[in-house]
Amino acid sequence: MSAKPVAFAGMFYAIAAYTMWGIAPLYFKQITEVPPTDILMHRVIWSALLLCVLLVALKQIGKMKAIFASKKLMLSLAAASVLLGANWLLFIWAINSNYMLEASLGYYINPIINVFLGRLILQERLRPLQKFAVLLAIAGVVNIIVAHGTLPWIALTLACTFSVYGLIRKQIPVEPMPGLFMETLVLLPFAILYWAMFAGEQSNMLTNDWELNGWLLAAGVVTTMPLLAFNAAAKRILFTTLGLFQYIGPTLMFILAVWLYQEPLEPARLTTFALVWVGLLLFSIDAWRGFRKQRKVVASVVTEE
Repeated sequence: MSAKPVAFAGMFYAIAAYTMWGIAPLYFKQITEVPPTDILMHRVIWSALLLCVLLVALKQIGKMKAIFASKKLMLSLAAASVLLGANWLLFIWAINSNYMLEASLGYYINPIINVFLGRLILQERLRPLQKFAVLLAIAGVVNIIVAHGTLPWIALTLACTFSVYGLIRKQIPVEPMPGLFMETLVLLPFAILYWAMFAGEQSNMLTNDWELNGWLLAAGVVTTMPLLAFNAAAKRILFTTLGLFQYIGPTLMFILAVWLYQEPLEPARLTTFALVWVGLLLFSIDAWRGFRKQRKVVASVVTEE
């Protein structure tokens, strides 16, 4: 297959992945009567089951042996699973408590937090536009604090937990699907224990109507389908190109929050979004420049050879 159809398919998968993540709030809004902890429990259980089926069907179950054989991998994935579980729980609570705008802001901030953590922990040097993007994001957070007298803790916690999760996963030599399956396995005993001892009556699938049970079972699909599309995209297009699609998700959340669910977007909050959007624009321009420069270097090396 030639490069163009492969790249086109990769972009299609990337758009599909980020679109599914962006419209995920529509799913959670269908089960607002179910407590967020119960939804998280179902998300863990049905995701683990679906991932197990997929790993067997795709003949990747053997890749789990390497994970179980390494104590270091197990501990790293356990730490990642705690962050992922916390991120999932807060996201579910935020959506069902009408804080979708804050959730959207968190995922807009996420790439800038990634750059900041890269500088802080990995000692990566920040280019001028990256520094300015980080400063604009900080200015946006300060604006909310000054205007409302409160820290946008939902946005910051979502951004930080997912950024640190991504940083940990970046250091682990494990493919995405086996890695996610291991993370759900770590959370699975706690989810089963919670179901047995603390779950609400909405989680009793023997007494629920078929519609609610269908929504609860769909939690596994909502979790794994975007990941599968993301993996397919990552195999077909450059990671830099893939990153340019990541703003689809929070943009769709923003649109849903403002136009469908009528969450208030007062001037102070809009100013914060504007500052973050400008920062992300500069961040994207810088990433594109770096990508083009790298391509020229590679091309010159190939020509010399």
